[in-house]
Amino acid sequence: MERKHYDDEHQAFGKAFRAFTDKVVVPHFDAWEREGLMPREVFAVAGQSGFVGMAVPEEYGGGGVPDFRFNQVMGEQVAAAGIGGAGLGLTLHNDVCLPYFLSYATEEQKGRWLPGLASGELIAAIAMTEPGAGSDLSGIRTSARRDGGDYVVNGAKTFITNGINADLVITAVRTSDDRHRGLSLLVIERGMPGFERGRNLDKLGLHAQDTAELSFTDVRVPAANLLGTENEAFAHLTAKLAQERMSIAVAGLAEARAALEETIGYVKERRAFGTTISAFQNTKFVLAEIATEVDVTQSFVDQCVNALNDGTLLAADAAKAKWWATELQGRTVDRCLQLHGGYGFMSEYAISRRYADARVSRIYGGTTEIMRGVVAKSLGL
Repeated sequence: MERKHYDDEHQAFGKAFRAFTDKVVVPHFDAWEREGLMPREVFAVAGQSGFVGMAVPEEYGGGGVPDFRFNQVMGEQVAAAGIGGAGLGLTLHNDVCLPYFLSYATEEQKGRWLPGLASGELIAAIAMTEPGAGSDLSGIRTSARRDGGDYVVNGAKTFITNGINADLVITAVRTSDDRHRGLSLLVIERGMPGFERGRNLDKLGLHAQDTAELSFTDVRVPAANLLGTENEAFAHLTAKLAQERMSIAVAGLAEARAALEETIGYVKERRAFGTTISAFQNTKFVLAEIATEVDVTQSFVDQCVNALNDGTLLAADAAKAKWWATELQGRTVDRCLQLHGGYGFMSEYAISRRYADARVSRIYGGTTEIMRGVVAKSLGL
């Protein structure tokens, strides 16, 4: 079925971004995977090419186009190029962090931060998860007490994407004892005394993506770095989760499609028992099932992206897209790896990397179980 989701501008943007990745990222990707880090300079190079800050207003140096389809086509090209670990840093910056600055920053804060965020010279991260608090945001214990014109922050965060590279960390902190209305967002900046980064965490997949532990010991953060309204972070976070979950859904679905296309090519070449693997009925049926699931899911995800652009996307629909697309990703890479046989277990084949990278998709941004709970709540259950 013909997909009419993008216009010529989106298609051209996607081709330009793929050319950028093929030139700047792909040649170095294996080295970055081994090193566990993509150089921060890549963000600035991407910014120079217009691949950072597309939604940032032009007066602050951005693209001035708040159309999530540009983010979507980037996510699809990241998957097609097989650079998930490197691409996640850019999508986290564009899709997840920038909306907080665009919606909640004061005019003074926008002037201070948006130009750097739009150019890629400032890299953003968001720090919610703690050693003792994951999906349950009300369990956050990192504290911020007011002291004159500053907040004094103490606590720790973990599993923070862009944690090593980040210059601006949107940090969820507890500013009152109220379990749900006692959270605030502070932007903690690189170099603030008492702000320390722990080790770059060793993960199952997404190795080129830096994921870090952060610690805060009497960090003095100016009150001018409060993002949004004090004690209203729970509402701020909830309002932005739908876009984060759509970003993950887009990536999960794109990874499933890329795995399918790679596997179709492989089974047409690989021979066993005197014929190609593609000639076996099981191979045909498995790939036919995957192709159907991918195309059906694509229609729903595209519809959700359109609703996100229109401001009508329901939290439950974003949750449906997130859990369904990432579960599909997991099923797909597993079945595709099986069709590769022993070669699928070898790191030199892209499917093995996709298999390892896929596992976290069902966890971050809200686990599948949490997503199902959101959907159930929308049903009055």
